[in-house]
Amino acid sequence: MQPLPPWIRADASGVRLALRVQPGARRCQLIGDYGDRLKVAVQAPPTDGRANEALLDYLAACLQVRRAALRLVAGATSRDKSVRLECDSSQVARIAQRLSAACGG
Repeated sequence: MQPLPPWIRADASGVRLALRVQPGARRCQLIGDYGDRLKVAVQAPPTDGRANEALLDYLAACLQVRRAALRLVAGATSRDKSVRLECDSSQVARIAQRLSAACGG
């Protein structure tokens, strides 16, 4: 098994993703590593929580999980955010692989 990227941390009840979000982008996309975070661009503007909602919707689509499985746990008003994904520990490697592949890594 390959080591996990620095932006994903696993525990008994799921994973925590460390993200750098770029709101107001032309399109939603995973950009790649940004230090110890994964950079994600979303189209929504950073007003009234719209970028946060767009981020969670986009991650749910990328990971093919229910939107309810994702929760913003830190950084509601910051570009640096932490998102919690409730999942089985056996899925952590698949999640890391899916996100890395989606950004060309």
